[in-house]
Amino acid sequence: MTDRATRRTVILIPYLWLAVFFLVPFAIVAKMSLSQVATAIPPYVPVFSVEDGPSGWLAKVRELSFENYAVIFGDRLYIDAFLSSLRIAAIGTLILLLIGYPMAHAMARAPERIRPILVMAVILPFWTSFLIRVYAWIGILKPEGLLNEVLLGLGLIGSRLQIANTDTAILIGVVYSYLPFMVLPLYAALERIDRTLLEAAGDLGCPPWKAFWRITVPLSLPGVIAGCFLCFIPITGEVVIPDLLGGSDTLMIGRTLWTEFFSNRDWPVAAAVAVLLLVLLVGPIVAYQHIQARQLEAAR
Repeated sequence: MTDRATRRTVILIPYLWLAVFFLVPFAIVAKMSLSQVATAIPPYVPVFSVEDGPSGWLAKVRELSFENYAVIFGDRLYIDAFLSSLRIAAIGTLILLLIGYPMAHAMARAPERIRPILVMAVILPFWTSFLIRVYAWIGILKPEGLLNEVLLGLGLIGSRLQIANTDTAILIGVVYSYLPFMVLPLYAALERIDRTLLEAAGDLGCPPWKAFWRITVPLSLPGVIAGCFLCFIPITGEVVIPDLLGGSDTLMIGRTLWTEFFSNRDWPVAAAVAVLLLVLLVGPIVAYQHIQARQLEAAR
């Protein structure tokens, strides 16, 4: 095999993986979102089959419609769920950045011999089931839980706080669960920064705080953006944390999708919600990659 053929094969494999495990499932979900709910197995129509042939497929294509999308945009429930999810994801990502950046900076400036230990400490929660860790927060945040008992024992509060089943509990669970996804990209970016740049800035009379803002922060922006994307995207579609730590009135799009799919058995509407959620989240990523590509071309 020639070098050219080898390069083509190496490039082709990721595209094949993307087609099989993303584009094909997405096409199925997109087709489902254009179908109509039915009391059948599967619970929607039309259903394409090999026996229908080209003429049958064409007739069923004509049955597809955008009615489910009209239902979503016409129902305030779905719009509020999208907005609430974006709000919680944005607040959670901001809190994660404010907590994760100092942690990652301290890890990157620590002696080299203990950096692997610090990274291991960040990864350590992954060794425990995600579901168990979220359940643990129920015991901590409930009115009779550990947090209230400690605060009452220290005399910091006069009555028990109602934290469980609120948006605050969701944010606590989100920040705890996704902190490693913010810290690790930030650490990778900060650890690569050449310290001699900071030393040179100090030699030229630049105060440490100014050197941090003028050198460290700009050079760590790729890690900031990567960490924000890694946290914001899954938080927006989060199901487990809102279901366990949120209240009955908690409105997030992942929970709404789950309800439509499993409780209401309305697969077409659930598929339409999933398609809109994907478009909403992938759009900014594609735009960012396009801007990055244009900046690289301009730099050349």
